[in-house]
Amino acid sequence: MKRAMVALVLASTLLSATAEAREALPADQQANTTITGRGYGHGRGMSQYGAQGAAIAGRSAKQILDFYYPGTTVGKATGGIRIRITADTTDGVRVAAANQLRIRDLKAGQVTTLPTASTRNQWSIDPYGEHGSRVRSYNARTKAWTLWKTLAGMAQFEGPTAISLILPSGSVVRYRGALRSGDVTGAHLDTINVLPLESYLRGVVPREALVSWKPAALQAQSVAARTYSAYYRKRNTARIYDLCDTTSCQVYGGYNSEQTATNTAITATAGQIRLYKGNPIIAEFSSSNGGATAAGTVAYQVMKVDGWDAYPGNKNPHASWSVSRTSAQLQAAFGVGSLRSLRVTKRTGVGPTGGRVVTVEAVGSSGKRVFTGDQVRAKLGLRSAWFTFVPPQPAAVGISSQPEIG
Repeated sequence: MKRAMVALVLASTLLSATAEAREALPADQQANTTITGRGYGHGRGMSQYGAQGAAIAGRSAKQILDFYYPGTTVGKATGGIRIRITADTTDGVRVAAANQLRIRDLKAGQVTTLPTASTRNQWSIDPYGEHGSRVRSYNARTKAWTLWKTLAGMAQFEGPTAISLILPSGSVVRYRGALRSGDVTGAHLDTINVLPLESYLRGVVPREALVSWKPAALQAQSVAARTYSAYYRKRNTARIYDLCDTTSCQVYGGYNSEQTATNTAITATAGQIRLYKGNPIIAEFSSSNGGATAAGTVAYQVMKVDGWDAYPGNKNPHASWSVSRTSAQLQAAFGVGSLRSLRVTKRTGVGPTGGRVVTVEAVGSSGKRVFTGDQVRAKLGLRSAWFTFVPPQPAAVGISSQPEIG
């Protein structure tokens, strides 16, 4: 049977004038291809493990922030924030009954303390009509919902220190502040947690950093998270929420996630943010930058070597990594037919192995395509765009060397 041949051309124009082309067996027979890499995330702004490394080395939170957000100044942010709770996919907002639980009619501005009863264990704000809502209670004994009041607009639950939100699975997550219904397209209402910015951070920092980290690292994370929040709050005034609660924004776990160490760090940096030309910066951060920060579109996102990311003792599991992908996975990812060659054509030039990948060229039976490093990262499910393709071992396939193509 004739074998389809796949060559992995592993080269960087920044490192070597030659590349190795290695023949490989068909996808269903070939050994996996190893991909090594560095870092986890986009690499812009602060490395979270780098912050811990700098803290171990005795750097203060201010020194850490100065390093990762160069050219920025210290500012202040107060007030509240609105967070969309993405796990609540019910039609409305359902909470556990509690003493002093109140309902606020957002259109009329009226606040009413909800009645209590031994058999009433849940309250819900549900959609009603075109843009209205209805408030109902659930009787645990009769297992039935009863209408309490209809409203012309949206409403929110408030009152207790923490309100227990009941998710579709039946699990309960507690939140400080208010739980608001948000009017969106269709019959579904979004659940929005409205609370003071400092209270919000208590549910963010322990989800974005390890609570065992040094105080300076946790303080730096607190300032970065507060700044990130202030940046998006300013941009999203026309929307019904400012941020979500997932990795698409910042991970937020509410009252359940709060920890003493991170609460202390938040209090120690109360109100502190970073500014550039008088405005909150987009204080991006990622788990690990692999040894060099990545450049962004703003002046304070610069590319430079970072000696803190893999600093001894910070236990960074993402400083370097290795994964494998099959020939079939590689071929499916690039859409060039039968894959003949795959090579890195450009790197940033900063950091080990020449830095992050800028472009990759894939050549196959149906043509040639060029991808960015970030596109390849997404297609192959890699931790970062700082990667290298390692060809199969000589014992498994034939090997030949040739000058770098292009």
